[in-house]
Amino acid sequence: MKKQIAAWAALSAAALLMTGCTAPAPPSAVRPPATPTAGATAPEPAQAPGAARAAAYRKWGLKPLAAPPAPPAVKPVRRAPGGPVPVVSDIPVEDKVVFLTIDDGAEKDPGFVRMMDELDVPFTMFLTDSVISGDYGYFDPLVAQGHGVANHTLTHPNLPALGPEAQRREICGQQERLRERYGTAPRLFRPPFGNWNEATRAAAGTCGVDAIVLWRESMQIKNMQYQRGDRKLHPGDIVLAHFRGPAELKGRTMTEMTATMLRRIQEQGFTVARLEDYV
Repeated sequence: MKKQIAAWAALSAAALLMTGCTAPAPPSAVRPPATPTAGATAPEPAQAPGAARAAAYRKWGLKPLAAPPAPPAVKPVRRAPGGPVPVVSDIPVEDKVVFLTIDDGAEKDPGFVRMMDELDVPFTMFLTDSVISGDYGYFDPLVAQGHGVANHTLTHPNLPALGPEAQRREICGQQERLRERYGTAPRLFRPPFGNWNEATRAAAGTCGVDAIVLWRESMQIKNMQYQRGDRKLHPGDIVLAHFRGPAELKGRTMTEMTATMLRRIQEQGFTVARLEDYV
């Protein structure tokens, strides 16, 4: 048998030298496909998208939020060309959606970045330069996740106490600072403390702002503070929260506060949509 294999190999090699091909293995060297050994575990199938999403929410003690409706073809809040900047506390919609906004930027919790990446819940950051300048990079992954960057002034003053030019410097200066740092000049602006006057609106207009954004509810430590007497969410409400940590939240973390806020939204039958799709 050995002589037959050797002869076969020699004849094959000679033929292949003439054709320029690569020699196949001789018959005796071809191995049959391996068969699974007894007790071997088959690889687990990949999780379906819905199961993976449920697992991500479960990690943070939540159930998945309902998917928001498709963005409207025409934004319900628009600044007319050359017109005054709109001032909004809610968006005129019928769907049971609310919009999350988070102010200032003082607390820089890495867990919050992971949470937002895993949950894929949209929100808009209204950032103040004097608060974020010590660590601009913290917000880079949140920007990369697609969350909106909006203007909350350079130094967080009470704007109506300032003259028109000082207000313009606070707003336009932050427009430019955020554009330089994160690549796009913001379209939305929130005055500190929610305080504004017509000089604020005029200054915002000259700085390229499309809307002044206020709020209807603000998230506190364990519950929301409501502006309306019925103490409940309404379609299109804008919800205010802050980048806060245990010192301001009586020992709770920002991720715990955010989970509670999402739970309160879900309990009332609402989900979260992206503010920039509507304004």
